[in-house]
Amino acid sequence: MNDRLKFAAFGAGLVVLFGAALGIGALVGDPAEPASGTTDHSEHQADAATGLQDSLSGYTLTDLTAPADPNQQGALRFRITGPQGAVTQYNTLHDKNLHLIVVRSDASQFRHVHPELAADGTWSLDWKWAEPGTYRVFTDFSPVGGPGELVLSKTLNVTGAAVDKPLPPVAKTAEVDGYRVTMTGDLTTAGSELKFTVTRDGKPVTDLQPYLGAYAHLVALRSTDLAYLHVHPEGEVGKTPAGPDVSFHAQAPSDGNYRLYLDFSHGGTVHTAEFTNATTTVASSDAPAHHGGGH
Repeated sequence: MNDRLKFAAFGAGLVVLFGAALGIGALVGDPAEPASGTTDHSEHQADAATGLQDSLSGYTLTDLTAPADPNQQGALRFRITGPQGAVTQYNTLHDKNLHLIVVRSDASQFRHVHPELAADGTWSLDWKWAEPGTYRVFTDFSPVGGPGELVLSKTLNVTGAAVDKPLPPVAKTAEVDGYRVTMTGDLTTAGSELKFTVTRDGKPVTDLQPYLGAYAHLVALRSTDLAYLHVHPEGEVGKTPAGPDVSFHAQAPSDGNYRLYLDFSHGGTVHTAEFTNATTTVASSDAPAHHGGGH
């Protein structure tokens, strides 16, 4: 996929743009939950940039249902409607027609999955909630004949007494499934490089496996409102070394805390390393130069 825009340009109607060689992104907008059909143009533009709207550019996330109780097996279902009704044709984005990101309001219980599409435009997959609480469901897709890539989201409430977990402290290392992932760099408001180094048993992992067309994927959520950012690494599968280092370029709009989720594949399994990062303001002259678009 050709290099495109960075995430701060989403006011034009795009929330996330993939880049084959470089991922650049930013999160902008009012942290308040937007109301569908708002007539305030500036508010609409800002909220569009976060993925927090359920309707944008003539497309709407609708009919979202899931099990109501924790540990209840069922299906998570939804549809995307557009100007001509239910959308049934999608462009492929990194090996999939739609990416589903689900996370609880306290930034815990993160999941990145891929539902199945029925002929009538209904997306679904088997589902079970581990804990009660309010969850945000992000749909990341590109409808055939549409304006490009869109991210729409809605919230679902899971019954029970929910206890929000405090945001984990800022840290540069994460342990997951026997792997240690070390992060170098920080999100900044001017744009910066983030490098992740994957090791196992003290040895560098140099045979990362392609996952959705890349050696890793990075999702960042702003802790105050779960504003959504998805970036892809520098380099290309088959041309860039398959570890232990994977680098990204990303840009944040403001100081604050963000929760980062790094998906990588090794040993035939996808692993997710999670980090909390405190974003800082850096003068633009100190930031690395941009070299192309991203997601």
